[in-house]
Amino acid sequence: MPIVSRATLRRLVRARDLLHEDVQRGATLEELAAATGLSRGFLTRTFAQTFGIPPHRYLVALRLEQAKRALARGTSVTDACLESGFESLGTFSASFHRRVGVSPREWQRRTRCLVQALGMPALFIPSCFLERHAGPSDYARPEHV
Repeated sequence: MPIVSRATLRRLVRARDLLHEDVQRGATLEELAAATGLSRGFLTRTFAQTFGIPPHRYLVALRLEQAKRALARGTSVTDACLESGFESLGTFSASFHRRVGVSPREWQRRTRCLVQALGMPALFIPSCFLERHAGPSDYARPEHV
Protein backbone atom coordinates (compact mmCIF):
# COMPACT_ATOMS: atom_id res chain seq x y z
CA MET A 1 0.00 0.00 0.00
CA PRO A 2 1.55 3.32 -1.03
CA ILE A 3 2.04 5.89 1.70
CA VAL A 4 0.36 9.23 1.07
CA SER A 5 1.98 12.56 1.85
CA ARG A 6 0.96 14.56 4.91
CA ALA A 7 -0.77 17.11 2.71
CA THR A 8 -2.79 14.39 1.01
CA LEU A 9 -3.60 12.78 4.34
CA ARG A 10 -4.92 16.12 5.63
CA ARG A 11 -7.14 16.36 2.55
CA LEU A 12 -8.41 12.81 3.04
CA VAL A 13 -9.19 13.49 6.69
CA ARG A 14 -11.08 16.61 5.55
CA ALA A 15 -13.12 14.44 3.16
CA ARG A 16 -13.84 11.97 5.97
CA ASP A 17 -14.86 14.82 8.27
CA LEU A 18 -17.25 16.13 5.62
CA LEU A 19 -18.92 12.72 5.48
CA HIS A 20 -19.39 12.84 9.26
CA GLU A 21 -20.81 16.38 9.23
CA ASP A 22 -24.09 15.51 7.55
CA VAL A 23 -24.58 11.76 7.41
CA GLN A 24 -28.22 12.05 6.43
CA ARG A 25 -27.58 14.18 3.33
CA GLY A 26 -24.16 12.77 2.61
CA ALA A 27 -21.57 14.77 0.69
CA THR A 28 -21.25 13.69 -2.93
CA LEU A 29 -17.97 12.61 -4.44
CA GLU A 30 -17.93 15.85 -6.45
CA GLU A 31 -18.35 17.90 -3.26
CA LEU A 32 -15.60 15.96 -1.51
CA ALA A 33 -13.26 16.40 -4.46
CA ALA A 34 -13.97 20.13 -4.66
CA ALA A 35 -13.51 20.62 -0.91
CA THR A 36 -10.21 18.76 -0.86
CA GLY A 37 -8.75 19.88 -4.17
CA LEU A 38 -8.28 16.28 -5.29
CA SER A 39 -9.60 14.62 -8.41
CA ARG A 40 -12.52 12.23 -7.92
CA GLY A 41 -10.49 9.22 -9.00
CA PHE A 42 -7.46 10.03 -6.86
CA LEU A 43 -9.70 10.82 -3.88
CA THR A 44 -11.56 7.51 -4.21
CA ARG A 45 -8.38 5.43 -4.58
CA THR A 46 -6.40 7.08 -1.80
CA PHE A 47 -9.40 7.24 0.56
CA ALA A 48 -9.87 3.49 0.14
CA GLN A 49 -6.14 2.85 0.63
CA THR A 50 -6.03 5.01 3.74
CA PHE A 51 -9.33 4.16 5.46
CA GLY A 52 -9.91 0.66 4.08
CA ILE A 53 -13.07 1.40 2.12
CA PRO A 54 -14.13 3.90 -0.56
CA PRO A 55 -15.98 7.10 0.45
CA HIS A 56 -19.45 5.84 -0.50
CA ARG A 57 -19.11 2.63 1.52
CA TYR A 58 -17.76 4.70 4.42
CA LEU A 59 -20.89 6.86 4.24
CA VAL A 60 -23.13 3.78 4.15
CA ALA A 61 -21.34 2.44 7.23
CA LEU A 62 -21.93 5.77 9.03
CA ARG A 63 -25.58 5.67 8.06
CA LEU A 64 -25.97 2.11 9.31
CA GLU A 65 -24.41 3.02 12.67
CA GLN A 66 -26.78 5.98 12.93
CA ALA A 67 -29.69 3.67 12.09
CA LYS A 68 -28.55 1.21 14.78
CA ARG A 69 -28.59 3.98 17.37
CA ALA A 70 -32.11 4.97 16.29
CA LEU A 71 -33.32 1.36 16.35
CA ALA A 72 -31.83 0.85 19.81
CA ARG A 73 -33.84 3.87 21.01
CA GLY A 74 -37.02 2.22 19.71
CA THR A 75 -37.43 4.22 16.50
CA SER A 76 -39.44 2.43 13.83
CA VAL A 77 -37.49 0.82 11.00
CA THR A 78 -39.00 3.25 8.48
CA ASP A 79 -38.08 6.29 10.57
CA ALA A 80 -34.57 4.94 11.23
CA CYS A 81 -34.17 4.43 7.49
CA LEU A 82 -35.19 7.99 6.63
CA GLU A 83 -33.37 9.62 9.57
CA SER A 84 -30.11 7.95 8.57
CA GLY A 85 -30.25 9.17 4.97
CA PHE A 86 -31.51 6.16 3.05
CA GLU A 87 -34.11 7.05 0.45
CA SER A 88 -35.56 3.57 0.05
CA LEU A 89 -36.69 1.18 2.76
CA GLY A 90 -35.80 -1.73 0.49
CA THR A 91 -32.24 -0.50 -0.05
CA PHE A 92 -31.87 0.19 3.66
CA SER A 93 -33.11 -3.24 4.69
CA ALA A 94 -30.96 -5.02 2.10
CA SER A 95 -27.82 -3.05 3.05
CA PHE A 96 -28.48 -3.56 6.74
CA HIS A 97 -29.00 -7.30 6.35
CA ARG A 98 -25.96 -7.69 4.08
CA ARG A 99 -23.62 -5.87 6.46
CA VAL A 100 -25.07 -6.78 9.86
CA GLY A 101 -26.34 -10.28 9.15
CA VAL A 102 -29.95 -9.80 10.28
CA SER A 103 -32.84 -7.56 9.27
CA PRO A 104 -33.21 -4.15 10.95
CA ARG A 105 -36.34 -5.38 12.78
CA GLU A 106 -34.54 -8.49 14.07
CA TRP A 107 -31.51 -6.42 15.13
CA GLN A 108 -33.83 -4.05 16.96
CA ARG A 109 -35.68 -6.91 18.65
CA ARG A 110 -32.43 -8.46 19.88
CA THR A 111 -30.88 -5.16 20.91
CA ARG A 112 -33.96 -3.76 22.63
CA CYS A 113 -34.37 -7.00 24.56
CA LEU A 114 -30.78 -6.74 25.82
CA VAL A 115 -31.05 -3.02 26.56
CA GLN A 116 -34.31 -3.47 28.45
CA ALA A 117 -32.85 -6.38 30.41
CA LEU A 118 -30.19 -3.98 31.67
CA GLY A 119 -32.97 -1.62 32.83
CA MET A 120 -31.93 1.23 30.54
CA PRO A 121 -34.50 1.45 27.73
CA ALA A 122 -33.07 4.57 26.05
CA LEU A 123 -29.41 3.56 26.21
CA PHE A 124 -27.45 2.82 23.07
CA ILE A 125 -24.95 0.04 23.52
CA PRO A 126 -22.16 0.11 20.92
CA SER A 127 -22.20 -2.90 18.63
CA CYS A 128 -18.62 -3.78 19.63
CA PHE A 129 -19.83 -4.25 23.24
CA LEU A 130 -22.77 -6.36 22.12
CA GLU A 131 -20.51 -8.50 19.95
CA ARG A 132 -18.14 -9.18 22.82
CA HIS A 133 -20.61 -9.68 25.65
CA ALA A 134 -23.86 -10.91 24.15
CA GLY A 135 -22.33 -13.80 22.23
CA PRO A 136 -23.03 -14.97 18.69
CA SER A 137 -26.25 -16.78 19.60
CA ASP A 138 -27.79 -13.60 21.04
CA TYR A 139 -26.49 -11.03 18.61
CA ALA A 140 -25.51 -11.41 14.98
CA ARG A 141 -21.96 -10.32 14.34
CA PRO A 142 -21.71 -7.62 11.66
CA GLU A 143 -19.78 -8.48 8.57
CA HIS A 144 -17.15 -6.28 7.06
CA VAL A 145 -18.66 -3.01 5.92
